Amino acid sequence: MARRHKHEEHANHEAWAIPYGDLITLLLAFFVVMYAMSSVNEGKYRVLSDSLVAAFNGAPKTLEPIQVGEKQLGPGADAAINLARQPMIETQPRRSIAPIAMAQMPMPTDPATQRDELAGVANEVEQSMSDLIDRELVTVRRHGKWVEVEIKTDILFPSGVATLSPAAEQVLQQLAETLKPFPNAIRVEGHTDNRPISTSAFPSNWELSAARAASVVHLFTRAGMDPARLAVIGLGENRPAQSNATPEGRNANRRVLLVILGGSNLPEGDYAGERGQEEEEAPPLPEALPKPATVEASLPPASTSRTLP
Repeated sequence: MARRHKHEEHANHEAWAIPYGDLITLLLAFFVVMYAMSSVNEGKYRVLSDSLVAAFNGAPKTLEPIQVGEKQLGPGADAAINLARQPMIETQPRRSIAPIAMAQMPMPTDPATQRDELAGVANEVEQSMSDLIDRELVTVRRHGKWVEVEIKTDILFPSGVATLSPAAEQVLQQLAETLKPFPNAIRVEGHTDNRPISTSAFPSNWELSAARAASVVHLFTRAGMDPARLAVIGLGENRPAQSNATPEGRNANRRVLLVILGGSNLPEGDYAGERGQEEEEAPPLPEALPKPATVEASLPPASTSRTLP
């Protein structure tokens, strides 16, 4: 039986054309997609941009009205037109956290309003301290820009001591509750008579007066008053209310004085906002212009005339 001869398979030398055609088709589809993505509708883009800005930073402000139907801008559009029509959006700046209120400069207050506020403070103090005012242990004085509350040390401290007595703590606690609702700054001044003191705790009346004022301030802060409203001043015997020649005068000079300031003033005074700053130097004066040179004309010597005899 004769054997069948196997036909040799012909090699297909054009098989590469099929994957090549697929690759070209994929590349064409890729560039078509890229072209479609690069073409931006300016109107829709501005609508989206303004919506995002309005959602995060408030309503935006644009130089042109938004038109959704504007033509598309793509690679073939004019670059100058594309740049000229870009929206200019002004966003509102975010508000930063304000610093502590005491670091800000106090705002000026109308004098009439300030007097009315201080009158209300004085009325409240007089009402709460009426018993001590009748006994002349507490005195309330009204001024145009402040109110003084004077407390005799007879009800506050024993002689030569800066520790409050139990009776004084009750009085000052009641006074602190009266002053706590008001925002006014308070300057607590300590005063003594002229009798010298020299102890290990108080070498002079300066330390004694300052320590007594500080004891009052500490009680006020424990009662819930804002420490930023308070200031301690020790004046010793240098601001006497009466003459120190008599026992009654020395007793009147031993006192603690509360100065309740009006408006939004700080307890340090008007210079509080400029504290720690150097004074601005005045601009130098312009140099004096040189004086114009004066030209002296040389006159000929006067001729002498002789009178004939």
